[in-house]
Amino acid sequence: MINRVIIIVLDSFGVGETPDANEYGDVGSNTIKGIYDNTVLSLPNLKKLGLFNIQGIGINNKEESPIGIYGKAAEMTKGKNSPVGHWEIAGFIKNIPFKTYYDGFPDELLNKIIEKSGIKGFICNKKGSGTDFLKEYGEESVRSGMPIIYTSADSVLQIAAHEDVMPVSELYRLCKIARDIIDNDDYDIGTVIARPFVGTSAESFVRTYNRKDFEATDFGTTMLDVFKDNGKKVLAIGKINDLFSGRGIEKSIHTEGNTDGIEKTIAEIKQGHDDMIFTNLVDFDMLYGHRNNIEGYARALEEFDKKLPEIMNELRENDMLIITADHGNDPSTPSTDHSREYVPIVVYGKSLKQNVDLGIRSTYSDISATILDIFNLPKLENGTSFKNEIL
Repeated sequence: MINRVIIIVLDSFGVGETPDANEYGDVGSNTIKGIYDNTVLSLPNLKKLGLFNIQGIGINNKEESPIGIYGKAAEMTKGKNSPVGHWEIAGFIKNIPFKTYYDGFPDELLNKIIEKSGIKGFICNKKGSGTDFLKEYGEESVRSGMPIIYTSADSVLQIAAHEDVMPVSELYRLCKIARDIIDNDDYDIGTVIARPFVGTSAESFVRTYNRKDFEATDFGTTMLDVFKDNGKKVLAIGKINDLFSGRGIEKSIHTEGNTDGIEKTIAEIKQGHDDMIFTNLVDFDMLYGHRNNIEGYARALEEFDKKLPEIMNELRENDMLIITADHGNDPSTPSTDHSREYVPIVVYGKSLKQNVDLGIRSTYSDISATILDIFNLPKLENGTSFKNEIL
């Protein structure tokens, strides 16, 4: 019987538009196919697990006898960002979307943050690409000492500041103040993100891995809560701890990119102390999807694929590995925002069945429903278990 699960979220690795993609402006988005069709992509180990056997993936590269379990899931949540995607994986579906502020944030909100924090003010206050805003406003921010504030197509308030001008701890304090004001005054913004950067000029400014997300905390019960309430230990690697505001998590490990996240996940699999290891690999989204960097995305996928045999070899007989995603971000489309796509569900375990097609699932929450079912823990209201199909 399975007694440990390892979930690895390839952040933004979508496998094709969902039926409601038109509602989000994402018709035609297919992250994996966009990469596959526009570069040379070799993923022999994911292929062997059954990635290319997923129905409707749009790529003619099937494995004849996959050793894994494979399928895809649609998102029920009204949104397409990382928090709501991860919450749905964990069993909570947000039916009312967070608010978006495409014309910038209201002066009333900014003034409250400025007054409470004591900073001089903000610059920018626009919707767009953070890396573009670093080039456009970075030098002004350094000169003036005022952080850059901006948003995107998602419900996010992002604050960027140079680490030598505003120490990271001070930027975190500023974001925490913003989070508290948003929650108390009902601005209904999903995520406040601290975006520290370094560099000496517009062309050399780069964001660092000291990013920190401050999420809304009014989400419902997830499988992480159920695990904790029943004496099970959850280890979070990468930004998982931020996405769940620490709820239900026994221990968290910070990472600096995919390579670091993969190595730390392997190390923890070897340790074998936890009931769940929950990892997010953020570079797919942060460095490549949002920047329409097809080549970078492809090489990052290949890096993960090359480490898969080591991950699989370190699994114990009673471990279950689940590889999935939280939304799409097709780098081959003009958009630099997240895309409304199916996400893959690729499952492997030494004691699990092989070559099982899970088909098309109606919600990411089938993942948490299956895990809770396998661990014989109380069920949540969302999701349908596929336990009997894989054991």
